[in-house]
Amino acid sequence: MSKHRAAVSLPEDRDGFRFRGGSAAIDLAATLQARLKPAPRELLAAPVDLDRWLVSAGLVKSSPGAAEADLATARALREAIFVLAGGLGGAALDADARDVLNRIAAAPAAAPVLRADGSVAMDGSVAGLLSFLAREAVHLFGGENAAHIRQCQSSTCTIFFVDTSRSGDRRWCSMSACGNKAKVAEFRRRKRESPSGT
Repeated sequence: MSKHRAAVSLPEDRDGFRFRGGSAAIDLAATLQARLKPAPRELLAAPVDLDRWLVSAGLVKSSPGAAEADLATARALREAIFVLAGGLGGAALDADARDVLNRIAAAPAAAPVLRADGSVAMDGSVAGLLSFLAREAVHLFGGENAAHIRQCQSSTCTIFFVDTSRSGDRRWCSMSACGNKAKVAEFRRRKRESPSGT
C-alpha cells in the first residue's frame, strides 16, 4: 500500500494528518501529536476523525463509518505501534504492545482491490482495515525493514519513519518540515557563537 502512495506522490501532510512514515501503519502512530508536551494533540478524537484518516491515508475512497469501538481499537493499535517502533533494537519487544498488535492482526483483514483507474483501495469493515494495518506492522517490525525504522531527530518531533534512503542515514521525518527547522536553528546557533556574529 505504501509503495502505491509513494508512486502517486501524495503530499506528506493531508487533511490535518502527517504521512511521513513510509508505511500506513507507521503513519497511524503520528495521529497523536506533540507527545512530548503536557497536553498531546489527539487527532483521532472521534470516530469521524478515524474515517478521515483512513480516507487521507488512501486506504478507502469514502468514509467507512467508524464506530466508537473502532476508534478505541485504532488508538490501542496506534500506541502499540509507537511502543514497538521505539523498542526495536532492544533485548525484547514490549509484551503488552505485541499482544495488542497480534490480537488486532488476527482479526479478518480488509482485502486490497484494484480500481478501474489503476489505484488500490481496501474493501472491508473498519475492523478489517485496522487488522490490515496491524498485519502491515507485524511484517514491518518482524521483517528486514525493522532495521530501517528511525525516529525523527528533531527535538520536538516523535514521528517514526522507514528509512529507504540509499545511504540509510536519513535523520528527519520530513526535510521540508523538521529538517529545515533544525538546519536553521543550527545556523543561528553557530552565528551567535561566532566571534564576529557572521
